[in-house]
Order: sequence, then structure tokens, then C-alpha cells
Amino acid sequence: MGKETDKLFLTVAGRPLIAQTWGRFDGAPFIDEIILVVRDGRQSEFADLAKKYHFTKKLRIVVGGKERQDSVWNGLQQLAAETEIVAIQDAARPCTSLALIQATIEAARQDGAAVAAQPVTDTIKHSDDGKFISRHLERKHLWAVQTPQTFRVEVIRRALAKVREKGLTVTDDTAACELINQPVRLVLGTEPNPKVTVPDDVPYVEMLLKQKG
Repeated sequence: MGKETDKLFLTVAGRPLIAQTWGRFDGAPFIDEIILVVRDGRQSEFADLAKKYHFTKKLRIVVGGKERQDSVWNGLQQLAAETEIVAIQDAARPCTSLALIQATIEAARQDGAAVAAQPVTDTIKHSDDGKFISRHLERKHLWAVQTPQTFRVEVIRRALAKVREKGLTVTDDTAACELINQPVRLVLGTEPNPKVTVPDDVPYVEMLLKQKG
């Protein structure tokens, strides 16, 4: 998006992008509290959004860390003591359906860990040097994972503790589960669930949000 653009505050379908994502979880009857992990110094901006859009769920605003895994860890430390399940969501993924959120929660309750995902439909190749194809990957075994990534709390805490112990960096939370041999259930998303990453994503996401009303 460029260094000068905070995509979370881009207006998409009449609201800041973060407010669209936040509102989906705030309106979910099976979500009890919301924890926002934000950059230090910007806490008041997010608190103001909660008031402006009349979000009603119990809210905690937490300062993030250097890497994604550090931010998730900080958020986990602020969960209410009785919390059993946590759903971790990209703030820039505002189209996630309530049905998909609930399905990941149910799968995590049963299996310990679950992730929204869709089968890869493109033909995928591997390149060793970024210039030439090295080998073909069989796409019938490939899935694109999204969010929410949902866990029993004790599972994700144990997984991230192992990441921290080993000094590793992981790009998503399910990768941490591999370190403790925790299976992660794939939960098929049947509706588009895109993440806003580049400018061309915005019109598509806006169209989807308007279709959902």
C-alpha cells in the first residue's frame, strides 16, 4: 500500500477497513470479548472507533510486538482467565462469514486447532532461484490458509511458547502447532474471504461487502 498509507483506516464500503472486520466479530453472538493488538501510540484511535461505531463487546486494546507471533503472544496474555477458545483474525480480512468463524470455533473445540482454508486452484510450481521452474507441485494436496486461525487456548499458548523457546519466526499461528505435533483441522470456506494487501484488492473487497449489505 505504500509507507504513507495505513490500510486499516482506508474507507471501504463506508467504513474504515478495520471497522468492517471488527464489526463482523462484534456482531457474532458466539464471541464474548475482542482483543485488538495495535501499534503503540495508536490505542486511542481504536478506542474512538469503538465509540463511533457503537461496538458493544467487551474490549481490550493491547500493544503489539516486533513480529506477528509476538503480537499474538501479547494478546493471549490478556485473555480472560476462563477463556477456552481464541480465534485470531487478520484485521485486513473483513469479509469472513459468521458461519466460517463459528465452524473454526467448533473444529478447534473438537480437535484443538483449526484454520479457515480453501483448496488451491492454480497450478503451482517451485523455483529454487526465482527465475526458472525447479519442480511441479501437485495442487490436489495444497490449501491456501486464511483467518480465522482458531485454537483451544492452552494449545496455542504451548505452541507459541515453543517458538519463543527455540528463537524461531513463524509466518502464521498454525505453523507453531507443528513444533508440538498438534494437528490443525482445515475448515473449508465456501465464500470469498480475501485479505486487503495491495491497492487492487480494495475494489473487490468493497464489492463483496456491499453484496453482504
